[in-house]
Amino acid sequence: MHTLTGLAHDRDSHVAYDAESNEEGIRHRSLKLAALQKTLRCPRVFGEAEGDLLLVGWGSTKGAIEEAVERLIGEGRRVSALHLEFIQPMPSGIGEILRRFGKVMAVESNWGDRLEDPVIDAENRRYTALAQLLRARYLVDIDCWSDVRGRPIKPGSIVRAARAKLDGAPAPRE
Repeated sequence: MHTLTGLAHDRDSHVAYDAESNEEGIRHRSLKLAALQKTLRCPRVFGEAEGDLLLVGWGSTKGAIEEAVERLIGEGRRVSALHLEFIQPMPSGIGEILRRFGKVMAVESNWGDRLEDPVIDAENRRYTALAQLLRARYLVDIDCWSDVRGRPIKPGSIVRAARAKLDGAPAPRE
């Protein structure tokens, strides 16, 4: 009989309460993720391989971000995009890509504080989940822009946020 449980279990799938079984299970799950990570290809940069701004997204933001990048390139801006298909594990090579750009901004439908809000400063600002993950993992200064109004993110909104980032202005409120 095979038992499905969220509890630690031994190799025979019996619930185990001893520390060694728990540690062995966690270690093996981690090794599986490490093995998977070695098979992942680094995503291609949409646009030039280096530039002034890299917009990073995942999931449903891909099309809107790439359309925004095309518009910004049409304006003569040096902007590219990176679409992540795997967040954990993260493919090798992401950090190298991030470092080739003057500025990096995560774009997602996940809350991130705005520095122009009265009580928000660099010490208490909450970043979007993707920005937080990338900042912690690669030690790169990554800003974020988010739209959490319950609707798909529009390319025009991303264009305005990217222009503001490039020009050193606060991101416009939509």
